[in-house]
Amino acid sequence: MSFPKIITTKKTGKEKFIFNGKELDFDVGSFWAWSSSELLGNALRGVLAEYIVSKSINCEELLREEWDAFDLVSPEGITIEVKSSSYLQSWAQSKLSSVSFGIQPTSALDLSTNKYSEVRKRQADVYIFVCILIKPRNGEPL
Repeated sequence: MSFPKIITTKKTGKEKFIFNGKELDFDVGSFWAWSSSELLGNALRGVLAEYIVSKSINCEELLREEWDAFDLVSPEGITIEVKSSSYLQSWAQSKLSSVSFGIQPTSALDLSTNKYSEVRKRQADVYIFVCILIKPRNGEPL
């Protein structure tokens, strides 16, 4: 038995959760606020960096695809991998973190077959390195 890839549709945040056929009194927007407010956490910081780059190159209409071989595709068809780092993290620190970025060759996951490529290579045409600079005073990258 196999199951095809599920196609993601863009959400507005107003979609209600449903249980036993009835709408619940909370929506996707409240979930986003609950789950995604820690912008400096390592995983979400990377997604934030991807979003900032997507806005700057006008490709935010293409939805982010988890596990894709690269993060973005420019309007010209250039594939882009966004890497992020920060001197400050969301946890308590005794000193600033070192900023580094990894771009070692990888095996791409084919999302339509759920199989990894046997060839290891750099998956994107371009790599963009984002260092989130924040003030120690408030710790917010906005």
